[in-house]
Amino acid sequence: MNIIECDERRHAEAILNILNEVIATSTALYDYQPRTREMMTTWFEAKRKGNYPVLGAEDSTGQLLGFASYGAFRAWPAYKYSVEHSIYVDARFRGRGVGRVLLQQIIETARSKEYHVLVGGIDAANEPSIALHEGLGFTHCATIRQVGFKFGRWLDLSFYQLIFPTPLRPLDG
Repeated sequence: MNIIECDERRHAEAILNILNEVIATSTALYDYQPRTREMMTTWFEAKRKGNYPVLGAEDSTGQLLGFASYGAFRAWPAYKYSVEHSIYVDARFRGRGVGRVLLQQIIETARSKEYHVLVGGIDAANEPSIALHEGLGFTHCATIRQVGFKFGRWLDLSFYQLIFPTPLRPLDG
Protein backbone atom coordinates (compact mmCIF):
# COMPACT_ATOMS: atom_id res chain seq x y z
CA MET A 1 0.00 0.00 0.00
CA ASN A 2 1.31 3.43 -0.97
CA ILE A 3 0.27 6.70 0.65
CA ILE A 4 -0.01 9.51 -1.87
CA GLU A 5 -1.29 13.09 -2.08
CA CYS A 6 -4.54 12.84 -4.04
CA ASP A 7 -4.90 14.85 -7.21
CA GLU A 8 -8.32 16.07 -8.33
CA ARG A 9 -7.85 15.06 -11.94
CA ARG A 10 -6.69 11.56 -11.06
CA HIS A 11 -8.65 10.77 -7.87
CA ALA A 12 -11.88 12.79 -7.81
CA GLU A 13 -13.96 10.06 -9.43
CA ALA A 14 -12.72 7.35 -7.05
CA ILE A 15 -13.26 9.61 -4.02
CA LEU A 16 -16.73 10.46 -5.30
CA ASN A 17 -17.57 6.76 -5.62
CA ILE A 18 -16.34 6.03 -2.10
CA LEU A 19 -18.32 8.93 -0.61
CA ASN A 20 -21.50 8.08 -2.48
CA GLU A 21 -21.38 4.45 -1.35
CA VAL A 22 -20.94 5.61 2.25
CA ILE A 23 -23.85 8.06 1.91
CA ALA A 24 -26.13 5.39 0.44
CA THR A 25 -25.32 2.56 2.85
CA SER A 26 -24.13 3.87 6.20
CA THR A 27 -24.27 6.48 8.91
CA ALA A 28 -20.54 7.19 8.62
CA LEU A 29 -21.56 10.34 6.74
CA TYR A 30 -24.69 12.23 7.76
CA ASP A 31 -25.78 13.12 4.26
CA TYR A 32 -28.77 12.03 2.17
CA GLN A 33 -27.94 12.94 -1.42
CA PRO A 34 -25.06 11.63 -3.52
CA ARG A 35 -22.25 14.06 -4.19
CA THR A 36 -21.70 15.34 -7.73
CA ARG A 37 -18.55 15.89 -9.76
CA GLU A 38 -19.05 19.64 -9.36
CA MET A 39 -19.13 19.23 -5.58
CA MET A 40 -15.81 17.40 -5.76
CA THR A 41 -14.27 20.30 -7.66
CA THR A 42 -15.45 22.68 -4.92
CA TRP A 43 -14.20 20.28 -2.22
CA PHE A 44 -10.72 20.00 -3.74
CA GLU A 45 -10.57 23.79 -4.18
CA ALA A 46 -11.43 24.32 -0.49
CA LYS A 47 -8.69 21.87 0.50
CA ARG A 48 -6.16 23.72 -1.67
CA LYS A 49 -7.18 27.14 -0.30
CA GLY A 50 -6.96 25.93 3.30
CA ASN A 51 -3.67 24.12 2.69
CA TYR A 52 -5.32 20.91 3.92
CA PRO A 53 -4.08 17.51 2.77
CA VAL A 54 -6.03 14.93 0.80
CA LEU A 55 -4.13 11.70 1.32
CA GLY A 56 -4.89 8.46 -0.44
CA ALA A 57 -3.94 4.83 -0.02
CA GLU A 58 -3.30 3.07 -3.30
CA ASP A 59 -2.52 -0.53 -4.12
CA SER A 60 0.36 -1.53 -6.40
CA THR A 61 -1.79 -0.92 -9.49
CA GLY A 62 -2.68 2.65 -8.47
CA GLN A 63 -6.24 1.81 -7.39
CA LEU A 64 -7.47 4.12 -4.61
CA LEU A 65 -8.34 2.04 -1.53
CA GLY A 66 -9.38 4.97 0.65
CA PHE A 67 -8.63 8.58 1.46
CA ALA A 68 -8.26 10.91 4.41
CA SER A 69 -8.27 14.64 4.90
CA TYR A 70 -8.83 17.31 7.46
CA GLY A 71 -10.18 20.82 7.50
CA ALA A 72 -11.15 23.59 9.87
CA PHE A 73 -12.88 22.39 13.02
CA ARG A 74 -14.83 25.64 13.34
CA ALA A 75 -14.63 28.87 11.37
CA TRP A 76 -13.66 31.29 14.18
CA PRO A 77 -10.03 32.39 14.55
CA ALA A 78 -9.50 30.99 18.04
CA TYR A 79 -9.94 27.47 16.60
CA LYS A 80 -6.98 27.89 14.21
CA TYR A 81 -4.96 25.17 15.97
CA SER A 82 -7.74 22.56 15.74
CA VAL A 83 -8.74 20.50 12.69
CA GLU A 84 -11.37 17.84 12.08
CA HIS A 85 -10.46 14.83 10.00
CA SER A 86 -12.34 12.39 7.79
CA ILE A 87 -11.32 8.92 6.64
CA TYR A 88 -13.25 6.82 4.17
CA VAL A 89 -12.27 3.41 2.81
CA ASP A 90 -13.68 1.73 -0.28
CA ALA A 91 -16.15 -0.96 0.88
CA ARG A 92 -14.11 -3.67 -0.86
CA PHE A 93 -11.06 -2.91 1.28
CA ARG A 94 -12.49 -2.28 4.74
CA GLY A 95 -11.12 -4.34 7.60
CA ARG A 96 -7.68 -4.68 5.98
CA GLY A 97 -5.82 -1.94 7.84
CA VAL A 98 -6.28 0.80 5.21
CA GLY A 99 -8.10 3.11 7.64
CA ARG A 100 -5.42 2.63 10.27
CA VAL A 101 -2.61 3.55 7.87
CA LEU A 102 -4.53 6.61 6.66
CA LEU A 103 -5.31 7.75 10.21
CA GLN A 104 -1.66 7.34 11.23
CA GLN A 105 -0.62 9.46 8.26
CA ILE A 106 -3.21 12.17 8.99
CA ILE A 107 -2.02 12.27 12.61
CA GLU A 108 1.57 12.77 11.49
CA THR A 109 0.59 15.40 8.95
CA ALA A 110 -1.42 17.41 11.50
CA ARG A 111 1.39 17.16 14.05
CA SER A 112 4.01 18.26 11.52
CA LYS A 113 1.90 21.33 10.65
CA GLU A 114 1.78 22.18 14.37
CA TYR A 115 -1.91 21.80 14.99
CA HIS A 116 -2.84 21.25 18.62
CA VAL A 117 -6.04 19.17 18.42
CA LEU A 118 -7.19 16.63 15.85
CA VAL A 119 -10.94 15.95 16.12
CA GLY A 120 -12.95 13.07 14.75
CA GLY A 121 -16.75 13.13 14.65
CA ILE A 122 -17.93 9.50 14.61
CA ASP A 123 -21.41 8.01 14.59
CA ALA A 124 -21.71 6.60 18.12
CA ALA A 125 -22.73 3.18 16.74
CA ASN A 126 -19.63 2.92 14.51
CA GLU A 127 -17.68 0.59 16.79
CA PRO A 128 -14.87 -0.21 14.31
CA SER A 129 -14.06 3.48 13.81
CA ILE A 130 -14.23 4.18 17.54
CA ALA A 131 -11.87 1.24 18.24
CA LEU A 132 -9.49 2.48 15.53
CA HIS A 133 -9.36 5.97 17.00
CA GLU A 134 -8.97 4.80 20.58
CA GLY A 135 -6.23 2.41 19.48
CA LEU A 136 -4.27 5.37 18.10
CA GLY A 137 -4.62 7.47 21.25
CA PHE A 138 -7.83 9.43 20.67
CA THR A 139 -10.06 9.99 23.68
CA HIS A 140 -13.81 10.43 23.80
CA CYS A 141 -14.65 14.04 24.64
CA ALA A 142 -18.38 14.39 23.88
CA THR A 143 -21.48 12.76 22.48
CA ILE A 144 -24.34 14.80 21.12
CA ARG A 145 -27.48 12.69 21.39
CA GLN A 146 -29.99 12.45 18.55
CA VAL A 147 -28.24 15.17 16.54
CA GLY A 148 -28.79 13.43 13.21
CA PHE A 149 -31.64 11.56 11.54
CA LYS A 150 -31.01 9.02 8.81
CA PHE A 151 -32.50 5.69 7.76
CA GLY A 152 -35.57 6.36 9.90
CA ARG A 153 -33.75 6.72 13.21
CA TRP A 154 -32.04 9.29 15.41
CA LEU A 155 -28.25 9.24 15.41
CA ASP A 156 -25.81 10.10 18.18
CA LEU A 157 -22.55 11.78 17.17
CA SER A 158 -19.46 11.17 19.30
CA PHE A 159 -16.38 13.33 19.21
CA TYR A 160 -12.89 11.99 19.78
CA GLN A 161 -9.77 14.09 20.08
CA LEU A 162 -6.04 13.70 19.98
CA ILE A 163 -4.04 16.51 21.60
CA PHE A 164 -0.53 17.31 20.40
CA PRO A 165 2.13 19.25 22.32
CA THR A 166 2.29 21.68 19.38
CA PRO A 167 2.55 24.49 18.58
CA LEU A 168 5.41 25.38 20.86
CA ARG A 169 4.47 29.08 20.82
CA PRO A 170 0.77 29.54 20.05
CA LEU A 171 -0.34 33.08 19.23
CA ASP A 172 -3.57 34.97 19.63
CA GLY A 173 -4.94 36.62 16.52
